[in-house]
Amino acid sequence: MKTRNRRLILFFVIFGVGLITYFVLRVVFAPHVGVPQQFYEARAKSAVIAQDIVNSSNAIVADIAKVNELDRQGQYQEALAILKEVGDKNASVRTHAIDLSKELQVMTLAIPDITNDAAQQAALDSISLRLALENRLIGYTDEVGRLIIALEAHFETGRGKPSDIGILVANINAEVRAINSFNSQAGQAMDRFDGIVR
Repeated sequence: MKTRNRRLILFFVIFGVGLITYFVLRVVFAPHVGVPQQFYEARAKSAVIAQDIVNSSNAIVADIAKVNELDRQGQYQEALAILKEVGDKNASVRTHAIDLSKELQVMTLAIPDITNDAAQQAALDSISLRLALENRLIGYTDEVGRLIIALEAHFETGRGKPSDIGILVANINAEVRAINSFNSQAGQAMDRFDGIVR
C-alpha cells in the first residue's frame, strides 16, 4: 500500500513538473511577433482621433436635429447660433481628418517591420478601413457645409428649398452611418492584430 501511494505521489510530482516545464518552455520559446514602437504609438493616436471624429459627427447630427426643431418652432436666432457651433465642429472634423492621415502614414510605413504576415494583413485592413473613413469624411464635411449655407439662407432670407435641405440631411446621415461602420470595422481589424501579436 505504501509503495502504491509513493508511486502515485511520484507520478503526480513528475506530471506536475513536466506540465510546468512545458508551459515555461512554451512561453520562453514562443515565436515573438515584432511590432515597431512607432506603429503602436500611431495606432493609439489614430484610434483616439478616429473616435473623436465619430463623436463629433454624431454630435453634428444631433445638432442638426435641434436646428430642425427650432425651425419648426420659428426660433431662427437660436437655430443660427447652433449652426455656428455645427460649423465649428465641422471644421474640427476636417482638422482631425488631417491628423488621422498623418498617423495612418506612420502606421503604413511601419507595416514592413511587423514580423508576422497575418499581423501585417490585419494592420493593413485596419489602415484601409480608416482611409475609407477619411474618404467618407470629405463628402460628409462638404455636405455639412452646404447644409449650413442652405439653412442660413433659409433663416436669414426665407430662401432655401426644404426639399434640398432634406436631401442634404439624408446624405449627411448616410455618411455618418458609413463613418461609424468603418470605424467599428477598423477596431475589429486591430482586435485581430492584437490576437495575433500576443
